Amino acid sequence: MSHFSIPDGLNIRPSKPSDAAFIRRLHSEVRQDLQQINADQDFIESIVDMQFKAQTEGYGEKFPNAMYFIIEKHHHPIGKVTIDFGVNEVRIIDIGFISQARGHGFGAAIIQSFQHAAADSCTPLTLTVEQSNVVAKALYLRLGFVSESVSAPYEFMIWYPAVMKKLVVNC
Repeated sequence: MSHFSIPDGLNIRPSKPSDAAFIRRLHSEVRQDLQQINADQDFIESIVDMQFKAQTEGYGEKFPNAMYFIIEKHHHPIGKVTIDFGVNEVRIIDIGFISQARGHGFGAAIIQSFQHAAADSCTPLTLTVEQSNVVAKALYLRLGFVSESVSAPYEFMIWYPAVMKKLVVNC
């Protein structure tokens, strides 16, 4: 296995129970669509909380072996990533960053680290993106992902390691 270092002072570490407050705040911040509901703030917060619980339970049911990580910049949490290392694929289930960390290339660096891990194990890297999220989709295309299928409103994308593209026998 070759060595790959994440640039820019970034670090990925396993999530701990003490990260719960950060993860909830991040979820609320990422779900700006829910913040736009024309209603009382308490009602909006209850919807955001219900959606967070449903998402967490859904990931647990669909991906029981998923691993949850916190993305840090100089040991300060700036994001999270949920990933499943399956037999036939490495799947990025969820990735999100606080607003101050967006647009600085951190997402690309983290995804490239997982591409490197997938290449080391000769396994494709997959993810699902909302079709309306043109910024994320553009990033994934730039990083070599291709659209595999569409089930509106989501698009399933896949990245194949170069060794798989060349059909190298030793994978």
